[in-house]
Amino acid sequence: MIKDNQKVFNRLLVLIDAVITAVSLILSYLFKFYILNNGPGVGVLPLGSYISLLIFIVPGYMVLYYRLGVYTPRRAVKRRFEIFDIIKANTVGMALLIIVLYMVVREFNFSRSVMLFFYLLNCFLTGLSRVVLRKSLQSIRKKGYNVKHILLVGYSRAAEAYVDRILDNPQWGYSVSGFLDDHVPTEALYKGVKVLGTIELLPKMLEENDWDEVAITLSLKDYDYLEEIVRICEKTGVHTKFIPDYNSLIPTRPYTEDLMGLPVINIRYVPLSNTGNMVLKRTMDIVGSLFGIVITSPILLLCAILVKISSPGPIIFRQERVGLHNKTFFMYKFRSMAQQDPAEEKKAWTTRNDPRVTGIGKFLRRTSLDELPQLFNILKGDMSLVGPRPERPLFVEKFKEEIPRYMIKHQVRPGLTGWAQVNGYRGDTSIRKRIEYDIYYIENWSFWFDIKIIIMTFFTGFINKNAI
Repeated sequence: MIKDNQKVFNRLLVLIDAVITAVSLILSYLFKFYILNNGPGVGVLPLGSYISLLIFIVPGYMVLYYRLGVYTPRRAVKRRFEIFDIIKANTVGMALLIIVLYMVVREFNFSRSVMLFFYLLNCFLTGLSRVVLRKSLQSIRKKGYNVKHILLVGYSRAAEAYVDRILDNPQWGYSVSGFLDDHVPTEALYKGVKVLGTIELLPKMLEENDWDEVAITLSLKDYDYLEEIVRICEKTGVHTKFIPDYNSLIPTRPYTEDLMGLPVINIRYVPLSNTGNMVLKRTMDIVGSLFGIVITSPILLLCAILVKISSPGPIIFRQERVGLHNKTFFMYKFRSMAQQDPAEEKKAWTTRNDPRVTGIGKFLRRTSLDELPQLFNILKGDMSLVGPRPERPLFVEKFKEEIPRYMIKHQVRPGLTGWAQVNGYRGDTSIRKRIEYDIYYIENWSFWFDIKIIIMTFFTGFINKNAI
């Protein structure tokens, strides 16, 4: 039912967005020529010419909104992310409009000021409409209007998680009436939700109550009852949903596909397994690494000189790391330690105030300048601009036995920077927390997510407070 309501809500949003887009362009024209000026002058296109553009702008923007995630369900997403998507879609839309108007069609009479005002006003009004709509819905549902009552059949971790989310999000307009379960005593409570009885009471309960939905939340050990419960629910005509209790087996966001009528559950969604996404990311890596090498070439040269004069040994330190599909490669860094025996180096992990680190090395580590040679790793294809940080084979073997889901990070190329790094998990920090952030990145990758991480790196990623 949440999904059904979301479809209706999205249709309403599309209609509202279409009206706002049209009104924004018209208001921008009026603001430019009737408020800032005393009416359109000679040679200025009439309002009708701008209105005619709406035949292309309105449907074009609605498609962009859809493709760039503006209509993605937002119940569990912070409002600022929704506003960011609106700005992103409008930025792309305006860029395309400018290219078509001024480069393809070559209609130079359309005012650039009007287009700027249209961009700003459309972002503002669309964002404001989202805030007003969601505040209104939240207020209405908190007052108890349009609330749907749900019965949960089965007590499990999935049931608890479902109750948690409903209680945390009153704006959804859902209320859990109780549980039916064979293993938990009647009258037992979970956050105020009571166990009403055993599962065999389901037919009687459905006859005596007018619930809007039944959610089947059986624990794994009770799945033998599933077919009979579905039959009973469908016999009474109540809307039924199934919430699988597989978090212990599949602790992630799975996705399903239809294999000629056979539903197949993929345990983990990895956007970069898509060929188009892989090509886009690799193109970004090649262009970005070449640009980085050119821009930082004076810094690279200076660092090389400083490393050379700081202590005897090579300028570039090559260290074996584990990358995409568990394949090893040699990662490049400016040498920040005194030269040591390779066999000893493989065994040791750098510690805080490590005496092996040179004076120049401390500076390079602190500022992350020692990482710059990895731009060449990126150009070669061993690494990416953004991704989980690669680790040495010795520690990969150790962590994969100690940390659940550790090896998932090797489903994508390792990165020069990453979601964990810009959130402060680098150097001497929790490996488990790094993996949590790495997995979130892997499952939620997008081109714009990479751009966001790169921008955040410039503000948070270069000065390494945890450098050792």
